[in-house]
Amino acid sequence: MHDDEDDYKPHDWNEDERPKLPGAASTPNHPPALRVAYFVVGLIVSLTGGLGNALVTANIVNLQGTLGAYASEMQWLTGAYVMTVVSMNLLLVKFRQQYGLRAFTLVFLVLYALVTFAHLFAHNLPTAIAVRAVSGMVGAALNVLGLYYTLQAFPQAHKPKGIVFGLGFSQLALPLARTFSSRLLAYGEWRGLIFFELGMALVALACVLALRLPPGDRIKAFEKVDFLTFALFAPGVALLCAVLVMGRVDWWLDAPWIAYALCGAVVLILAALALEAARARPLLNVRFLTSVRIVKLASAVLLTRIVLAESTGAVGFLQALGLHTDQMQTLFGVVLLGSAAGLVASALTVKPTNLTYSLMVALLFMAAGAWLDAGATSLTRPINMYLSQFLLAFGGTFFMGPTMMTGIKEVMLDPRNLVSFSVMFSITQNLGGILGSAITGTFQTVREKFHSSYLVEHLTLLDPQVAARIASSANGYAHQLADPTMRSAEGIAALGTAATREANVLAYNDEFMLIAAVAVATLLWLLISQIWLRLSQSGLPLAHSNPAPAQTHLTISESQ
Repeated sequence: MHDDEDDYKPHDWNEDERPKLPGAASTPNHPPALRVAYFVVGLIVSLTGGLGNALVTANIVNLQGTLGAYASEMQWLTGAYVMTVVSMNLLLVKFRQQYGLRAFTLVFLVLYALVTFAHLFAHNLPTAIAVRAVSGMVGAALNVLGLYYTLQAFPQAHKPKGIVFGLGFSQLALPLARTFSSRLLAYGEWRGLIFFELGMALVALACVLALRLPPGDRIKAFEKVDFLTFALFAPGVALLCAVLVMGRVDWWLDAPWIAYALCGAVVLILAALALEAARARPLLNVRFLTSVRIVKLASAVLLTRIVLAESTGAVGFLQALGLHTDQMQTLFGVVLLGSAAGLVASALTVKPTNLTYSLMVALLFMAAGAWLDAGATSLTRPINMYLSQFLLAFGGTFFMGPTMMTGIKEVMLDPRNLVSFSVMFSITQNLGGILGSAITGTFQTVREKFHSSYLVEHLTLLDPQVAARIASSANGYAHQLADPTMRSAEGIAALGTAATREANVLAYNDEFMLIAAVAVATLLWLLISQIWLRLSQSGLPLAHSNPAPAQTHLTISESQ
């Protein structure tokens, strides 16, 4: 069955132009002008899908007063988005396969516009959380839709470049949002953000109505048991996301609800996987997800996402020094430039035979960037982090396309694993992002307490330098406070503030060094795996191993 059969017939395209998988668009040989149009629409749709969450993430502190919430409560906005975007791929793939791309496009873009419009009336935190949850559902759909549009812009020989651009466009949303969103706040406060998001949704809707995707094949995809799996898996993932987002805020061992939520997540996810393992046509292929090749791929991507948490740490570091978003605009511009450069470089160099090497190059750039940041001091300013953040942004987009292509090669061996791979990729990308923030944020907090206790332990009034520092700070209040005791108290408080600042600087340096170490360790693991593979294929005897045929030796990237 084909979409829009009145407009397209099966003989309208050659065999190599037909969709490779049910639910995907066909890829006719378009004229150059039409390819450019598809590329532009793909860019608009992908940015629309990513900007909704990016605008909230970049301005979560500024939105706190509007919603009348504590800083800790605001983290639920990010958590709600990730909760839904991770699990929606369970249903989205089969929705496209059964109802076609046209229905998929219109349903989710119209829903996105309606949800964004509803956000204008979200005057409290619970309503905003609900809107963010629905935005996650729609955002997952728009990211896929943007990929399909972008693929139409490239001929068959250059489809890998289309995959890189289609996935990378959404990665530009966060640095882009940070470069201009403060102006939207100045224009219309929090409504300025929502009006912009609504405008993007309407522009994207107009674009897809004006330029339709070529049709794809449709099949009967849904089974009743699929919804039971979703009813178990989605709440389990939501509970896990809640733990990862709020664990560092409420602290892991202090809030009893974290233990209950984690237990519930484990039970629900295992129940869903057990149900799928017993099915003849599973929604989630447990055997595929636990294969050595996919586990290696997921592990590499997950470790890379943890490394990318350094960029969030860099922003937190500068904020700890008292800098505001407006003072970091040029830095965000450098990050956006690095992300775009990494995207273009990845598209120009990507080849099915060098996917592992692309990931290794990305890790090398990110390790260098994190190592450069590890030498920061309390005098560090955004200009001192231009190079390091450029390298991290470059590596962050450079690795995205090759990892997706790795999984697509696996899916092409058995298209029934498309849903399983989509869920795995979404989990490693989105859940990996909040996992990285949770790990690095927790590590930074622990190290800050350590450094703070060490510094305070050595501050004593018997030390002449400490006494002189307090006296100097107290003298600064001479024109405001006549009481010497109060001036001395203010001097002591100023010294305590300085000690806390320096403890934070040392803790962030530890965090950056940890991230650099994780990047180097992942790079070495990939390098050793690649060397082992080459030795296995060459027929050389390996210690403690019995070489098997080449196709059974599993790598991160290549299907041998």
